[in-house]
Amino acid sequence: MVKERKEGKAKRPKKKRWYSYLGEAYAISRETYSWTPFAVFGPILGGIALGVILGLATDRWILWPVMLTLLGVTAAMFILVELVKRASYAKIDGIPGASAAVLGQIKRGWIVPQEPVRFNPRSQDMLFRAIGRPGIVLVTDGDQGRSAKLVDEERRALKRVVPGVPIHVISVGNNEGQTPLLKLQRAMKKLPKTITNQEVQAVYQRLDAVKTNNIGIPKGVDPTKARPDRRGMRGR
Repeated sequence: MVKERKEGKAKRPKKKRWYSYLGEAYAISRETYSWTPFAVFGPILGGIALGVILGLATDRWILWPVMLTLLGVTAAMFILVELVKRASYAKIDGIPGASAAVLGQIKRGWIVPQEPVRFNPRSQDMLFRAIGRPGIVLVTDGDQGRSAKLVDEERRALKRVVPGVPIHVISVGNNEGQTPLLKLQRAMKKLPKTITNQEVQAVYQRLDAVKTNNIGIPKGVDPTKARPDRRGMRGR
């Protein structure tokens, strides 16, 4: 019995410390951006150097070095988080379902189903839907020209079910007239708010009760499989 307990304890995985997550985040960033060491350690070394210089000039050996070193570390953490976010998005950019991974990061104020509302199994073009205070946002994932048919079908269905609710369309991609994957969240936040939080819930419940489509995703196709490294994006 004692032996079994010892074996059970030995099998438990070790809990990762915060610095382990920082190391993973740094590795993810450096894999994509070779200049990551300069971007991360530059502010720290710069803060230390400036702190020493000001300490010599003002004869305050503790205040300036400590304060500017902490400021440099804070700046380095912000830079690392942003680099990891960009690196994670760069890895999934162009993969079918990448937009769903980014939309999944939006939590507050938005209702975002994980599955696409429209799907073309032949071309793997997808249309995702988000509901928030700006109204309904349709996000295309795929060729802009081919996705236009999916947008038109969904727009007509929405106007029948929830008439009067504003409908916005964001085409994700790197071509002219499209929104890069990295800027998708920012583009959604810039949309004007036209409905209340209560109306957001009402629209969602209405659409959930009356399905606007029958997309029929084939077996073996997981359009939401693409996922950025969330731990790395948090820098933890």
